[in-house]
Amino acid sequence: MASATAAGSSPGPAAPQAPTSRRSVTGTRKAVAALFLLPALVLLGALVVYPIGYSLIRSFYDQSGDSFTGFDNYQALFTDDGIRTALKNNVIWVVFAPTVATALGLIFAVLTERVRWGTAFKLVVFMPMAISMLAAGIIFRLVYDQDPDKGVANAVWVGVHDTFAESSAFPKAHPGRESPLEPAGGGAFITKEPVSAGQTVVLPLVGVAPDLMPDGAEKAAAARPEDGKITGTTWQDFTRGKGVGRLNGVDAAELGYAGMKIEAVKDGEVVASTKASGDGTFSLPAAADGALLRLPADNFAEPYNGLSWLGPSLVTPAIIGSYVWMWAGFAMVLIAAGLAGVPRELLEAARVDGANEWQVFRRVTVPLLAPVLAVVVVTLMINVLKVFDLVFIIAPGSSQDDANVLALELYRKGFASDQPGIASAIAVFLLLLVIPVMWFNVRRLRREVRR
Repeated sequence: MASATAAGSSPGPAAPQAPTSRRSVTGTRKAVAALFLLPALVLLGALVVYPIGYSLIRSFYDQSGDSFTGFDNYQALFTDDGIRTALKNNVIWVVFAPTVATALGLIFAVLTERVRWGTAFKLVVFMPMAISMLAAGIIFRLVYDQDPDKGVANAVWVGVHDTFAESSAFPKAHPGRESPLEPAGGGAFITKEPVSAGQTVVLPLVGVAPDLMPDGAEKAAAARPEDGKITGTTWQDFTRGKGVGRLNGVDAAELGYAGMKIEAVKDGEVVASTKASGDGTFSLPAAADGALLRLPADNFAEPYNGLSWLGPSLVTPAIIGSYVWMWAGFAMVLIAAGLAGVPRELLEAARVDGANEWQVFRRVTVPLLAPVLAVVVVTLMINVLKVFDLVFIIAPGSSQDDANVLALELYRKGFASDQPGIASAIAVFLLLLVIPVMWFNVRRLRREVRR
């Protein structure tokens, strides 16, 4: 009976298995995640957290690292002249470099949006980003060279200057021995005796190398007397070779001072003036009778050699210019990407409503690009707070103190001056300056994600 019942009955349901604990699954996932993150956390701790912590602790100790000094190193940040100059320059960098780079990037992005060769232009502008700071510093050290024959900046500047103000061809010329000329003050020269009509005058000078004479210079010629006029010659009274040539006399191998300006002066007033021809001869009218002949100072002015780009007054703007050259392309690319996402309907609607291109740009394009512009400006601000390479390479030793920035001063205090305590204080101070900017950027990005 029992066997029949067992054979005829249907099998019962299987026994339920114990459910897997949700807590154990979550713990396993966290363990796996921690395992994958462990190498990155170790590197982060070794390369970021530990140096920050060590620098913070070291900033409270003296040069040897044995004696606790409290906030003395931080007090030096505001009393040391070098650090104060660096802080002032960092403020200039933070205000101007991101602003100029972003403005140029915005202009480039907007202007190249509608042209066919816009992509090629963007590529050219962005190419400096592929160059290291070291290479860019070397390039601009040459660009800003004082010699116009080497420095591109001064070559352009001198070329523009000389277009409107001609340089002197005789900067080193001066009277020689037993000359009829004497200094007249201010770099000019004047005859010792007055001249008379019908007289020939000699105005010899020396000091200009033959290879530096003007292209229009010809062999000097003795002037011929003319009735009612004063004639004469001004020339380079020098012939190569010992004992060759006559003093204050025109010789065959000597060159005339072509273009030399001569003034006839009576009672302090110029009554007549002329310029010497290619062979150095000149002629003055009868009004010059009884006057002294003067060679004005502008005949002997030193040639214009441009600006001292790396001098104390211009070195910081010059280095900022090199930074803008590198980073304007970065700003342009980001802004161009943001501009591609601007709805064209809004721009066209503004134009239909009668807005001109400037109004569309100012009231529609820029407000819509505000989030992108904020990203670019904040990124560049963080970058310029840490600028070091360009200043260290471009600024010469004579003006490096004037171009100093906090990152460079950190290097100088830590390695050149062997003051690790102050260097650590500068590092911590730089970190404190960067944190608010990064915090602002993180908050803005979170707001963007929520939208």
